[in-house]
Amino acid sequence: MYMQKIVPHLWFNTEAKEAAQFYTTVFSDSNFPTSKINNISTIHNTPSGDCDIVSFELWGYKFMAISAGPFFKCNPSVSFMVNFDSSQDKDAAKQLDKVWEKLKTDGKVLMPLQKYPFSEHYGWIQDKYGISWQLILTNPTGEQRPVIIPSLLFTGDVCGRAEEASEYYLSVFKNAKRGQLARYGAGQETDKEGTLMFSDFQLEGQWFAVMDSARKHDFQFNEAISFIVHCDTQAEIDYYWEKLSANPASEQCGWLKDTFGVSWQIVPTAMDEMMSAKDPEKVARVTRAFLQMKKFDMAVLRRAYSGE
Repeated sequence: MYMQKIVPHLWFNTEAKEAAQFYTTVFSDSNFPTSKINNISTIHNTPSGDCDIVSFELWGYKFMAISAGPFFKCNPSVSFMVNFDSSQDKDAAKQLDKVWEKLKTDGKVLMPLQKYPFSEHYGWIQDKYGISWQLILTNPTGEQRPVIIPSLLFTGDVCGRAEEASEYYLSVFKNAKRGQLARYGAGQETDKEGTLMFSDFQLEGQWFAVMDSARKHDFQFNEAISFIVHCDTQAEIDYYWEKLSANPASEQCGWLKDTFGVSWQIVPTAMDEMMSAKDPEKVARVTRAFLQMKKFDMAVLRRAYSGE
């Protein structure tokens, strides 16, 4: 059975539960796998106070969300591409339009929903909670892709490094391979010829996409959207921590930043069970333990969980 090893993590001020409920309503079409909230828990006495943590699925794709204060704000540097494939669903275009209309409520259109050279029907929108979505009617004769794909936009200081970043991620993660690759050509200013217009790739069986953009943007990667990497062993935690962490000042509670500014969380797989325990004292002990850590120590967390 396929297990999603890498899970996008969304940071909200206070709206994690509300946003998750909204998304499971938006992505509710019966032609796709179920969208649902899997678990809601609250951790207490953190630097952000009491924090709601929500795990949910959109059409079978897992997300995590946290309400942890106004410290980080989501922006379009990380968006989620949603593929509507008419070879899989004859009503794909209509379903795309339905999702677009729901996301548009109190949202901000970044690229209008219309025909583009790369798609008959595409639009980019930032919803009312700040999360960005690229809705695309895919070419039914092209290679099949999953419904939801995280997409990284390399701007500002890291513009022109999308290909370098993708090569690096392909080297770090196992079961990895390149998919499509399209470069900017001559005359496509302000973007530099040869940089990445678009590329997608698999990490641990999951698809990701990257793009360069030399246009002027007022955003860059930050902690508001990070990627949780679930690890079964301490050796695996150590491996990803060593490979990905490039900024010691950003290391805290399993979080790190890589050399491109993208945030990751290197987390024991067992953490989900620990943090969703019905015994609040178990959760409190684990919380106290991990708040003292930079890189997670599985043995210490297990002892805290069991009360040793």
